[in-house]
Amino acid sequence: MNHPTVFPRGPVRPVLPAHLRTALRLARNGLPVLPLREGKLPVGNCLACTGSGCGDRPHMKAAGPCQCPAPCHAWAAATTDPDILTSPAWARAWQQAGAVAYHPGGAGLTVVDLDNAEAVAWAHQALPQTKIAPTARGEHWVYRGAMQSANGVRPGVDIKSLMVYARWYGPGHGRITVLPDVVRGLVAKEESTAPLRRGVDSSSPARTTWDRSVATGCRHTEAFVRTGLERGLAKVKACTDSGAGSKAYGVARFVAGQHTACPGPCGLEIVAQQIVDAAVSVDVPAAYAERAVRNGFDAAMVRAS
Repeated sequence: MNHPTVFPRGPVRPVLPAHLRTALRLARNGLPVLPLREGKLPVGNCLACTGSGCGDRPHMKAAGPCQCPAPCHAWAAATTDPDILTSPAWARAWQQAGAVAYHPGGAGLTVVDLDNAEAVAWAHQALPQTKIAPTARGEHWVYRGAMQSANGVRPGVDIKSLMVYARWYGPGHGRITVLPDVVRGLVAKEESTAPLRRGVDSSSPARTTWDRSVATGCRHTEAFVRTGLERGLAKVKACTDSGAGSKAYGVARFVAGQHTACPGPCGLEIVAQQIVDAAVSVDVPAAYAERAVRNGFDAAMVRAS
C-alpha cells in the first residue's frame, strides 16, 4: 500500500492584527502611522517617558534626546518604518489597538476636521474641493501641504497637520488638491489674536541684528552668542517645506536657556526678532512665528526656575 508523501511545511507566518495590517499598508504609501486605544486616544507613555522624564523626542517642541523604541509621545511616535511597526516594543499596542492614526504633517498633508453637519455645510461653501473621508460625525478634508495645527478655528472645525495625529477613516473619495490660503488663514487669524508677552511685537519692527552693545549684562562672548544664533537661524531657514515654526520654538528655547544665569541685559529681544524673521522668511505666518519664539523663551525660563 502506497502512502502519500508528506512534504515538510515552511514556517507558519503569524497572523498580524487587522489594525497593524492597515498601518503597514498606509506606511508603504508614505503615511507615518501609530496605534490608537479605544476612544481615539494614543498609547500611554512608558515609565521612562512619563511626564517627559525622557526629555521628549528630538523632533517635538521640547527637542530632547528620547530614543524610546515604544510608541510613546502620541503623534511623535508615528513612523513609516515597518521594522518599528512590527517590533516587539509595539506588539502589545497593536493587540490592544482600537484604531489607526497618522501624522498628517509628517506626510506633507493637512486635514480639515469637520465635526458636525454645520461645519460640513460651511466647508462645501467656503473651501476648494479635495479628497474627503467621512468620519463618525462629519468629514475629513485632506489637502496637500503642511501647516501649523489648531483646534476650534471655527465652530466644529479643527486643523490637523504638524505635531498632531488624525484618525484614519479610510481612503475617502475625490482628488487631493493643494492646501489653499483660506485654510492657512484660519490659523493665522487665530494666532494673531493671541495675547503677546515679553515684549514681542505683533508686527515685525525694522530688521536688526544682535551685537555686544545691547548685551552689557551677558556673561557670554560675542563670538559664542553669534555662532549659536547663526546656527539656529540656519536650521529654521532650512525648513522650507514644513516645520519652521516648531524649529523656531526649539531654537528660541535653546538660545534663551544659555542666558538664564546671566545678570542681564542680554539683548534677547533682538535675538527673538531674528528668529521670528528667519521663520517668516520660509512662509511661517508672522503671528505664529512670534508665538512660537515667545513660547520657546518662556519654556526656557520655566525650566530654569
